[in-house]
Amino acid sequence: MANVNLDKVHSALNFEVKHMMVSKAKGEFQNFDIDFNGSFDDLDNASVKVTIDVASIETNNDDRNGHLKSEDFFNVEKYPNITFVSKNIKKSGDSEYQVTGDLTIKDVTKEETFTVEYNGKAKDPMQGNTIAGADVEGKINRENYGLTWNAPLETGGVLIGKDVKFSGGFEFVVEE
Repeated sequence: MANVNLDKVHSALNFEVKHMMVSKAKGEFQNFDIDFNGSFDDLDNASVKVTIDVASIETNNDDRNGHLKSEDFFNVEKYPNITFVSKNIKKSGDSEYQVTGDLTIKDVTKEETFTVEYNGKAKDPMQGNTIAGADVEGKINRENYGLTWNAPLETGGVLIGKDVKFSGGFEFVVEE
């Protein structure tokens, strides 16, 4: 079996959530890792474990970053990581897969399913390594994980939407 390592320089994990019911606040987690076990030629039998360093959250606003790290939201002092451990990977299209697993945020674990687009493999002309790539998309209800802080708006609705959409692009170095 090949040794697979996440190329963090060529990978990203982004999120967005409705703000004031009319726009989107966007951000990213700058430090995360993906343990991939299996073969990119047989993804149905592969597994992944994603570990996200919550303190690496970046929204381009220091006050918002601090608030998200506080007890109102992620409480990074007590819960420093978000994890996702796959339980099932099922092909759903030519290069599309549904990945189901346990997502843990704070002390809450729920089963979630995300869509992964496998982009294939290529040979790196600079290093000679085999590179594999994949993109992921998904949506979760943040309130299911105890992220319930909000504020009502004078015009109706709330400051922050409950649905969090995320997307990621990941590149792996495959040492065969």
